[in-house]
Amino acid sequence: MGLTQNYKLNTIQWYPGHIAKAEKNLKEQLKLVDVVLEVRDARIPLATYHPQVPEWVGNKQRVLVINRLDMISPQVRELWRDWFKRQGTVAYFTNAQNGKGVAAVSKAAQAAGVELNQRRKNRGMLPRPVRAVVIGFPNVGKSALINRLVGKRVVESAARPGVTRQLRWVRISQELDLLDAPGVIPVKLEEQETGLKLAICDDIGEASYDNQLVAAACVDILNYLQDTNAELLPEKILESRYNLDSSTYTGEGYLHALAEHRNQGDVERTARQILTDYRKGLLGAIPLELPPN
Repeated sequence: MGLTQNYKLNTIQWYPGHIAKAEKNLKEQLKLVDVVLEVRDARIPLATYHPQVPEWVGNKQRVLVINRLDMISPQVRELWRDWFKRQGTVAYFTNAQNGKGVAAVSKAAQAAGVELNQRRKNRGMLPRPVRAVVIGFPNVGKSALINRLVGKRVVESAARPGVTRQLRWVRISQELDLLDAPGVIPVKLEEQETGLKLAICDDIGEASYDNQLVAAACVDILNYLQDTNAELLPEKILESRYNLDSSTYTGEGYLHALAEHRNQGDVERTARQILTDYRKGLLGAIPLELPPN
């Protein structure tokens, strides 16, 4: 989308210690499971994909969950569903806050384990519940999904040798045990544009960033999408919220003009307002990414 070449590469500061720790924890958790539920953000399904996931998951079964279904329109959801299907992947769309789509995820995780127990049977072993973990970037809704999957049925499974005490297994059904600690994907910044989208959506976790640069990038992306795919977005997104048209400005220019227009020139306050309004859905159901052609 070539939008971000003008943003300084140090927009987002990473903490290498947290990245190393997250990676170590994730690998430990993945050793213990048969099925991985990978959660992404419906507004940015590509930016919330980590290129190392296939390597981490290895030959385990993976179920792709696209959460925050309420943050995009049904039309955009269908475009993504078709795009993932063409990649050979079934995407399960959920709203973990209200539980929509979660039952299908639970079924998919159990189905992924049928094969596992067939292999055990062939080797003369007894079937056992499939073990699953939920992984994803820091704020994509993993805990909400776990709470929904667990529902009222929080029964701790028997303590197993070799499983560290902090990791608790919750029995979801006769067929499925869930690790109740979500696996957090460590974020390494390969591309500035990905980092900016994660920051706009607040999916970034242990990083600090410049609100003004991130809000300006948000305006640039919204302007770009309105120019290229207006039919998939609400009309005049920023103008209808702030009574100031954004189409003639760069992101940075709009931020300053809006600060004058609304907040006595306070650019930082304006930047925070735009980001908060976007994150809370107050600008509408707006994706920051659409499927590549």
